[in-house]
Amino acid sequence: MTILRVLVLAVTVAGTLFGTAAAATAAPATTAAAAKVPCAPTARACVRLSTNQAWLLRGGKVVVGPVPISHGRTGFLTPAGTFRVSFKNEDHISSVYNQPMPFSVFFNGDIAFHQGSVRQKSHGCVHLSASAARAFFAELSPGDRVQVVA
Repeated sequence: MTILRVLVLAVTVAGTLFGTAAAATAAPATTAAAAKVPCAPTARACVRLSTNQAWLLRGGKVVVGPVPISHGRTGFLTPAGTFRVSFKNEDHISSVYNQPMPFSVFFNGDIAFHQGSVRQKSHGCVHLSASAARAFFAELSPGDRVQVVA
């Protein structure tokens, strides 16, 4: 290690420990939760299909999440993209599958967040635990942006 690297390291550590001006010149810190959210700060709900996670955001800050989810199985994949919440129905029953979909928040045609098994793949919807489904239902409104990423 060169003397310059040792000096920079010592100043950085000292600044971090004692709050000196040297620490202020470092890159701004982000929270671990915010750094992991893969969606734009304008999204109100974020879904990452590859990790089976979802978040609720307000003003770009995480208010709920990450929470576990399940999503569409082969032949019924949940599409990636940016969508708008179209409507909500607390006691929705699927007209296609004749199955209850409690706390439904629809954001892409017949695709919705709703309470369901997070261990079982769906027909395209995003399944949430009971508590997460209630939170998404309470927090989201028609027109809110939902972003789904691979």
